[in-house]
Formats: sequence, C-alpha cells, structure tokens
Amino acid sequence: MSMISKNRPKPPRIVVHGPPGIGKTTFAARADEPVFICTEDGMGTLDVPMFPLVQSYNDLIDALAVLGREDHGFKTVVIDSLDWAEPMVWQSVCDRKNVKSIEDLGYGKGYLEAMFEWNTILDYLTALRDHKDMTVILLAHSQIKRIEDPLHPPYDSHDLKLHTRAAARVREFADIIGFATIDTKMRTDDTGFGNKRARAVDTGERTLHVSASSAFAAKNRYGLPSPMPLDYQTLMQHFSNKEV
Repeated sequence: MSMISKNRPKPPRIVVHGPPGIGKTTFAARADEPVFICTEDGMGTLDVPMFPLVQSYNDLIDALAVLGREDHGFKTVVIDSLDWAEPMVWQSVCDRKNVKSIEDLGYGKGYLEAMFEWNTILDYLTALRDHKDMTVILLAHSQIKRIEDPLHPPYDSHDLKLHTRAAARVREFADIIGFATIDTKMRTDDTGFGNKRARAVDTGERTLHVSASSAFAAKNRYGLPSPMPLDYQTLMQHFSNKEV
C-alpha cells in the first residue's frame, strides 16, 4: 500500500500586529464569517459575532473549546488581542504554581512555565483549522525591540508586544505575519542657504507588510507580494492565487 498522499491546502494562520488604531480589528472583521474572542474592549461600532469579553485564561480556552465542540457556521476565529491575553496567561501560571507574581518563580522560570498555556492556546487554534476548516487571525499591538544579532550591529525592529518567548512561539506558529502601518513617503525641503531637511509625510494609506524585514516582524509561506493594502479580501485574493 502506498504511503504517499496529496497535501490538501489548509486555511492560513494569520498574525497581524501594528500600532493602536491602525485598523487591525477592521481588517479581521472583514474575514469570511468571523467570530471574535476579545480580550480587550476595542470593537467600537463593528457589528460582528463575538463571545462575551474574556476575563481570564480559562474563559479564552472555554471559548476555543466551544468552537471546536459545537456545530456552527463560523469560518474564521479571531483573537483580539494577544498582548491583552498575556496577563491572563501569567495569572494562570500564578494560580497553577500558587504564587502572587510570575516573577516569584525565579529569573525567567515563570515565562518558561507560561509556554504551557501559550502552547495550549495555539494547539486549540490549530485544531480549529484542521478539524473545523477555520482560518485563524491573531491580532497584537507592536513594540520596538532592540535586536542583538551576531552578524550585524544592534538595531531596532517592530515586533509583537509579547514576552520574548511568547513572541517567538507565535511567530513560529503563524503562516502569515503582517505588519500594519500607514504608508510614509520621505520629502526633502529646502531650508535656505543650501541646506535641506528630510521629513516623513504620511499618505494616509494603510498597508500590510508580509515579507521578512529587519525593520519589523513579518513573513509568509506562500510567496505573497508585499506590501499590499491593509484589506482582508486583498490578502486572500493573493493567497488564493498562490494556493497549490
């Protein structure tokens, strides 16, 4: 009997990070039949299905379990946002280890323990993709991190606003990581006496970068063009064209 089988393309696991107010939640709300699991009250006027506001790690796991257990018509699960979920993860570690603070476990040990919770969340999400055929969208704010690279001098980069271990695990998990930003052009002004000054001018266009860069965390496993408009349908059009 042949052990060779044809791979069936699966829905993508998408992470989008960027500054507050850039349009990450609106991006996810335009996904195909989404349901939101919100850890922060940031939906504004968007009218989309959502679970009650998550207050704890157990609430988050319960919501994911409901989606895995029950019949429903949702095609996309959205967690908004990961960085607001992180304190809930840390509190779960404290409850599990009977300590008041995650720092009480010793240098770095609490954040290592938190990988159990993070891996559980990500395993549930992968199960929803594999068994419910759901696209996964995880939203996060960005922070500027100092990168120490032995091949280059230290430099700053926009990364997920998570502890280093958690951010690395989420980056590994994702099929697409997009950095959302406002498109900026450089303009040179003549200040007189032969002097010039360069300044950044926002175009107002929101863009999504999905290719690796030293300036921000981004990637995709599909050869997608980058940058592109911060629009879910545009992203999925490119994704569909790249599917094999």
